[in-house]
Amino acid sequence: MGKEIPHLVIPENLKPHDARFGSGPSKIRATQLAALVASNPDYLGTSHRQKTVRDVVQSLREGLTQLFNLPNDYEVVIGNGGATAFWDAAIFGFIKENAQFLSFGEFSNKFALAAQNAPFLKNIEIIKSEPGDAPDFQPNDSFDVYATAHNETSTGVMKEVKRPKAQGLHLVDATSAAGGSMVDAKEFDVYYFAPQKSFGSDGGFFTALMSPAAIERISEIKATKRWIPPFLDLSIALENSRLQQTYNTPSLATIHMFENQVSWFNQQGGLTWSSNKSKQSTDYLYDWAEKRDFAYPFVEKKELRSTVVAAINFIDSIDANDISAILRANGIVDTDSYKKIGKNQIRIGAFPSVELSDIQALTNCVDWIVEHL
Repeated sequence: MGKEIPHLVIPENLKPHDARFGSGPSKIRATQLAALVASNPDYLGTSHRQKTVRDVVQSLREGLTQLFNLPNDYEVVIGNGGATAFWDAAIFGFIKENAQFLSFGEFSNKFALAAQNAPFLKNIEIIKSEPGDAPDFQPNDSFDVYATAHNETSTGVMKEVKRPKAQGLHLVDATSAAGGSMVDAKEFDVYYFAPQKSFGSDGGFFTALMSPAAIERISEIKATKRWIPPFLDLSIALENSRLQQTYNTPSLATIHMFENQVSWFNQQGGLTWSSNKSKQSTDYLYDWAEKRDFAYPFVEKKELRSTVVAAINFIDSIDANDISAILRANGIVDTDSYKKIGKNQIRIGAFPSVELSDIQALTNCVDWIVEHL
């Protein structure tokens, strides 16, 4: 039999108004859903290659250009499959022969290992650190790609996006960071993400913000006659994006909710506003943990603490799994740790849609549970 979880009923007045704190999929705002419902029947259930849908795609791409303050020669490329599919597309479409990867959590390591297993590549170097820390690039002239994550969702480590001082494309996995953290487009060649985190949409759809050098690399590799599956061919994704569509049929609901969230960010003040909103919540969480004798931030170095996903450790006498289970039993969901990391912690998604007042209520609930355990 499994471990028996204490039955505790948290007082209603302590509970958050909205009790979703997942690190992805994340909270979807009611106004996003209302706008999606209102789009039926003119948008939902129609052809993705017709003007009704392509207008929304165009608005999404233009909104992302505005949100990230992209230079005029950068392009927004979209496609199906999410960030995981984009890893494979990047292996085919960006790495000529040699690449250096930073690995500091589950997801950055997956991309690195996928590249290492590609039989047509020569040298894939992986610089790894333990969960809770992050390594630095060790650039040299042999690498044509440098790849890292902006935020490691599994651990709550965020590494500032800085271009390596070397030739080679800089690829940044931004799935959980994009929209919730500041970034300068001049520091990357490809900043790619799926919309199920800060953008409050569903997964299975990728967006890649590409520099002219990245676009040129796609053409350069295509000219080598390397075999690339059409679904993973970035030249096809680029061609279709310029037509405001995807290579194959996308989820129209995903695109609509994504576009609605991007428009909301821009209306409120852009990336400065959305990233500050997330940072207020994570700053509060780290400060709360540091003031408790039973908890502490998992990431010790303050400069590496994520502004969107906070991992909070507990002392050995308190089981974080019990905390998450009791919260869930009371309708407060998705505070569980990333199990493969194996730490006694909770993990809280504090994306821009999550209100600071709900984060504060969550910590009040944890205080109450610890007091009553």
